[in-house]
Amino acid sequence: MAYIYAMSDIHEELALFKETLSLIDWSGENQLILLGDYIDIHSQDVTILYFIKELQENYKDQVIVLAGNHEFMFLEDIRSKASLFHDTAIITWLRGLPFYYETEKQIFVHAGIDEEAEELWKWGSENYYFCNKYPHTTGKFLKDVIAGHISTSEITGKADNDKVFWDKQSHFYIDGDTRVSKTIPVLKYDTVSGKYSSFEKRKQDDGSFVWQEYVVKKSK
Repeated sequence: MAYIYAMSDIHEELALFKETLSLIDWSGENQLILLGDYIDIHSQDVTILYFIKELQENYKDQVIVLAGNHEFMFLEDIRSKASLFHDTAIITWLRGLPFYYETEKQIFVHAGIDEEAEELWKWGSENYYFCNKYPHTTGKFLKDVIAGHISTSEITGKADNDKVFWDKQSHFYIDGDTRVSKTIPVLKYDTVSGKYSSFEKRKQDDGSFVWQEYVVKKSK
């Protein structure tokens, strides 16, 4: 049995990210896929990039790091000299980040893909599209599409919705508007059963908090 975990749109909330990482089971062949937007637009604080780069180096075959639109724009700022950031190791690492990650059953991406291209989506979607697709897409597709970029509160029209959103067909959105909600939704996929689940932090009678796993999509 193996699990795939996904998180997105951390937006420099490093302490919150470290707390949420406690949910990850690093045993076996389990993987963590990060879907982009680790920093904010025109960011001056890139501490989280160093942390994620080191995390990926420590778990070489388990942590997949994708590019989001904020990383895309950060590199543009560096290229245009709007940003004076000059750490070549981080810049080289950012430039090498892929825009999507595909499994047998899923496509993980920051914003989305060109679904009208169907099986040719890899060639029909430009790099900028992977990072910036708007609005979101729902409905049936060839594979499950897991994305961030657009907050679940915007998708559902409910300001307090910071949980994983599933459209009951092929799309999962996991941007919990972290800067506002102080929550980083985690989508967990069981590669054997096909079940998707997530986690909710619940307050106990004694005032402490505990993570509780709940089902998003039942096993096949």
